[in-house]
Amino acid sequence: MTKNVESHPAGTPAEPAETPETQSGPPPLPEIAIGDLPERWQAACRNMGWTELMPVQARAIPYLLAGRDVMVQSRTGSGKTGAFILPILERIDPGRKVCQALVLVPTRELARQVFSEAEALGHESGVRAVAVYGGVGYAPQLEALQAGAHLVIGTPGRILDHLLRRSLILDNVHTLVFDEADRMLSVGFYPDMKAMDTYLPRERDAFMFSATYPPSVRSLANQFLKDPEVLNLSAGVEYVPNTEHLVYEVPAMEKDRCLVRLIELKNPDSAIIFCNTKAMVRFVAVVLQRFGYDADQLSADLTQAAREKVLARVYKKELRFLVATDVAARGIDISDLSHVVLYDFPEDPESYIHRTGRTGRAGASGEAISLVDPLEKLQLKTVARQYGIDMVYEEIPTDEDVEAIVAERVTALLENKLRNLDGLVRERMQRMLPLTETLSESNGGRAVLAMMLDAFYQKSLHEPPGGPAEYKPAPEKPASSHGRSRGGDRGRGGDRGRGGRGGPRKGRRRR
Repeated sequence: MTKNVESHPAGTPAEPAETPETQSGPPPLPEIAIGDLPERWQAACRNMGWTELMPVQARAIPYLLAGRDVMVQSRTGSGKTGAFILPILERIDPGRKVCQALVLVPTRELARQVFSEAEALGHESGVRAVAVYGGVGYAPQLEALQAGAHLVIGTPGRILDHLLRRSLILDNVHTLVFDEADRMLSVGFYPDMKAMDTYLPRERDAFMFSATYPPSVRSLANQFLKDPEVLNLSAGVEYVPNTEHLVYEVPAMEKDRCLVRLIELKNPDSAIIFCNTKAMVRFVAVVLQRFGYDADQLSADLTQAAREKVLARVYKKELRFLVATDVAARGIDISDLSHVVLYDFPEDPESYIHRTGRTGRAGASGEAISLVDPLEKLQLKTVARQYGIDMVYEEIPTDEDVEAIVAERVTALLENKLRNLDGLVRERMQRMLPLTETLSESNGGRAVLAMMLDAFYQKSLHEPPGGPAEYKPAPEKPASSHGRSRGGDRGRGGDRGRGGRGGPRKGRRRR
């Protein structure tokens, strides 16, 4: 059960719906200022060039210091890293050469970034940190862990590898942080996180930071956090609408490729893609299907039998992407839709509200994405002005952005698969090592490896909801007084390798 500690304007549901008279639990904590921090941390902030705390730091730090589990909704770039690093440094005892705090992140880049900030803030405190992530050798990580790292920052897959090797022990961890939890599910780390839970001590404080809280992320919070409170912050304001409105300016002829790139980066759990005409619905559905996505169309051209077949998949949550017109989608109610995409901008302002209102329901949050050409941009500005909507403009993702996030996902999936191989398969694999070295040394050989990786990726991530059928959990640590599970396996949990938003958020600007 989550407890909201922010006031919510009318029309923006919180979970659970409680009044001040009936809300249970401890009262909200007041904000903290930079002058309220211990002198050593004030000095560390000055060394970072901070003259005052960011809003997310001022609101979240008291909860982390008090050990009250909390879910913090805050956009990328809001200063959230400092919001959990400073309290972690305060709670660590440098005299104990054991891991006392664990920060889970979705990518190696973010692991390095958080590690860098931890080093800068705590270089005089005696706290030793290490960044642990896949795709690189083990030796430097093993050396840092054996030296007694107090703070471990890493991706779930590589953390689980070290747990299985017994090179990392979490029995003394008192602080667990999920950073960018939505992207962590997007990359596909849920199975690793679930397997990791048995290695964590029963008594611990847990904190989650995420730009959005779709149902899959809220389910993750229910499993790892105990009665978490909710803090909604964004860019200095204390209210985050349940739906974030994102805009991409793109020429009409390039919308299909832009849509595919956005799907790869954001990896939506489920989405409705709105078009204005039946012809465009057919075109977009075919594009998505040819790229291997689980997509279907809904338009007035369908027979009643075909329409009912598509709707049955929608209501059973067996269809990931539904492409539809406003008329065809009328009456469809999906409670946990993570994304709405406006491939064509609607012809009237009211339709924008109806379309985007299909996500961000029941206390969860979602994203409404508009792909607008120069003419549609004028209509969008009219809608934003008429309804007071805060539109966030983002740059169109590049091929390099897509390559980076796909590499993270493939690495996570392959390392998970490797962990679960039996001895015979591992022995058989040895025959292939010389061949892989040979292939990697020539252009033709690299193309063969790329083909195989692409086939693996398509099979693993572009299948209908339900997740990779071959997934088997990693071996669990023997039961002990430290093992525990908070909340069990609730809801769908996001173990499909999707369930959130992924990829870098770059070039954001508000209008």
